[in-house]
Amino acid sequence: MDYLKRAHEVLDIETAGVQKVRNDLGEGFVQAIDAILETISNGSGKVVVVGVGKNWHIGNKMAATFTSTGTPTVAMHPIEAMHGDFGILSDRDIVLAMSYSGASDELIAVLQPIKRKGVKIIALTGDPNSPLGEAADIIVSVKVDKEACPFNMAPTASTTATLALGDAMAMVLLEARGFKLEDYAKMHPGGAIGRTLLLRVSDVMRTGNRCATVRSGHPVREALISMTGAKAGCVAVVDQDNVLLGIMTDGDLRRHLIETPNLTEYTVDEVMTKNPKTLSKDMLALEILNIYEKYNIDDLIVVDEQNRVIGAVDIQDMPKLKIL
Repeated sequence: MDYLKRAHEVLDIETAGVQKVRNDLGEGFVQAIDAILETISNGSGKVVVVGVGKNWHIGNKMAATFTSTGTPTVAMHPIEAMHGDFGILSDRDIVLAMSYSGASDELIAVLQPIKRKGVKIIALTGDPNSPLGEAADIIVSVKVDKEACPFNMAPTASTTATLALGDAMAMVLLEARGFKLEDYAKMHPGGAIGRTLLLRVSDVMRTGNRCATVRSGHPVREALISMTGAKAGCVAVVDQDNVLLGIMTDGDLRRHLIETPNLTEYTVDEVMTKNPKTLSKDMLALEILNIYEKYNIDDLIVVDEQNRVIGAVDIQDMPKLKIL
């Protein structure tokens, strides 16, 4: 058996399945998004994902992705629902029911109690004429041409397509609700993601004697003394009111020294870079990395609303802060 050849075939089948679901998306998808947005708009409704077998696992992943991106969602197992977990569902919620055949006995059994509660059902199914399709208020097709299983039995392409569709729904909902990076950060307070997203510039900037400054008109040698004392890679050039006029980095000094041996006698104004990129203390620390990468710079000055220097951020501080 050619293992790689068979693996390629499976991936091709699953890719084709996702592509088919993508091409078949239509008004049902739009209706589903609108219905979910209406459900969660008042802050008390949520999405309840229901599925059995492989779809139970897919549903749990979908619920996690929805919730982490601002759409409150829980997973409810149909069997457990019939034995007490039905209390998860309130009449303010909406159900996202998944069954490729649309005829899973365990799922069908819970549909009538859901209908009696007056809750809308969105069906993700490969058969709109199935019992699930007939019970649903909204149908979104997850039909694929075939499974990757050689017997066309084991859920493979269909579950991959359903999972991808769930991601599409989550991302559309995220953008439709105006969900922002700050909102994402609040929902990931722990670990590397939380640390990366919750830290502000004010949490990582150098202040006081660790932030090198020099007055406009003073010689470069004073800038060097200030940088050395602060163990910093740059110095902020300021006026008498501490307003930022420019920045001078150790890289600037090395470049100028090659052509100007008596550079230390020059004034900082002759060497500095005017109107440098700056940060505000309330910016996310993650944005620092974006600026570093975009402009290929290593040092940034932090200023207040009046452009007065309040701190500095050095790229060499980033690794120890464990910012991604």
